[in-house]
Amino acid sequence: MGDVEKPSPKDNEVLIKIHAATVLAGDCELRRFQLPILFWLPVRIIMGIRKPRKGRKLGQELAGEIELVGKDVMLLKQGDRVFGCTGMHMGAYADYVCLPDTHPMAMLPSNLTFEEAAGVPVGGINALHFLRKARIQRGEKVLIYGSTGSIGTFAVQLARYFGAEVTAVCSATNSELVKSLGAAKELDYTANDFAKSGETYDGETYDVIFDTIGKSSFSRCRRSLNNNGRYLLGNPRLPQMIRGLWLSMISGKKVIFSLARERTEDLNFLKELIEAGEIKPVIDRRYRLEQVAEAHTYVEKGQKTGNVVISIV
Repeated sequence: MGDVEKPSPKDNEVLIKIHAATVLAGDCELRRFQLPILFWLPVRIIMGIRKPRKGRKLGQELAGEIELVGKDVMLLKQGDRVFGCTGMHMGAYADYVCLPDTHPMAMLPSNLTFEEAAGVPVGGINALHFLRKARIQRGEKVLIYGSTGSIGTFAVQLARYFGAEVTAVCSATNSELVKSLGAAKELDYTANDFAKSGETYDGETYDVIFDTIGKSSFSRCRRSLNNNGRYLLGNPRLPQMIRGLWLSMISGKKVIFSLARERTEDLNFLKELIEAGEIKPVIDRRYRLEQVAEAHTYVEKGQKTGNVVISIV
């Protein structure tokens, strides 16, 4: 922790007084610099070759209030309450940040606090991205692995909103949570392996399997997929991508992985669903800014439910 000079917005930037941020698993990976090999070089160039660049701060999503706007900013104004993504600019672990007005930002949902809204952008946009890629149809069966994470909690709700019958893989302690989010059925991953080699769980097969955390494999999930089924890999490693592409070529079942593009129109879509009561963010724990190291330690245990929020104001 330390004091730095308050930033000033450029002509195309806004100065945001940050009220809340989050700790994502991706923030922890960036801090440790434990990234998939495909991203190693570009992220190293952005972050710093030998060590983090001076002034570089973590934090990829935020909610706050616009305090100043640059002279060329047209769509945002002083006093707007916004939530959004900082992307590779990062910097949400602070009192203030300057972001270009082209960054994905939307007005705060009328029924959310700053802390709740901070947990929407990354998880919500990624869940929406992959479910759209899968072209989910009403009545299809969707299984979501990692259903209680920041992406998974939104994936359950969005799949249900799109008309799918959702099965959530989680621990028994989170059974009631996933039901409240819209899951028709839940599987306890500590007691059952839905993708046990050569078998399907209880005879069930699915049109879509969405692994939000990258802990399964397409080769093991193939028998749990219907013909023309889709396997969504939300956090892929290179071996998974190579094997998935090969298996996609030799079968009618497809592996889908890609980076989600953070867009303001997607935030606005999520905002509308939140205000309509269709989806909601899930908050596990709240920490103060001076406790951010403690928050990272908790997230790295891999047991968080929904979002871990940093309260800055």
